[in-house]
Amino acid sequence: MPRTKGGPKTRQRRNARLKMAKGYYGAKSKLFRTATEAVDKSLLYAYRDRRAKKRNFRRLWIARINAAVRSHGLTYSRFMEGLKQSGISLNRKILAEIAAKDATGFSQIVQSVRKP
Repeated sequence: MPRTKGGPKTRQRRNARLKMAKGYYGAKSKLFRTATEAVDKSLLYAYRDRRAKKRNFRRLWIARINAAVRSHGLTYSRFMEGLKQSGISLNRKILAEIAAKDATGFSQIVQSVRKP
């Protein structure tokens, strides 16, 4: 079998991978094999954590809404049930923002949920 030498495409591929590993500690940014392993792992983490981020923010919003609603004498689940029954369609992100920044507005939402 003839010997194959690394041509321009091989060099380009390796340089691209090393460029992705720029800033990594030690050999992970210098040596091709370790750089490849580190980049592959970091791409996996990035893919996984893009999904985990959505879950984490939802948990944060629910915790903020729950804390604000409990100060008005309700629970989170009863509050969300009341929102649906009263026809208020605000998502958790907006509700958490209102609860944190506009206490009077949030208390009005709570009062409108309690009425029906």
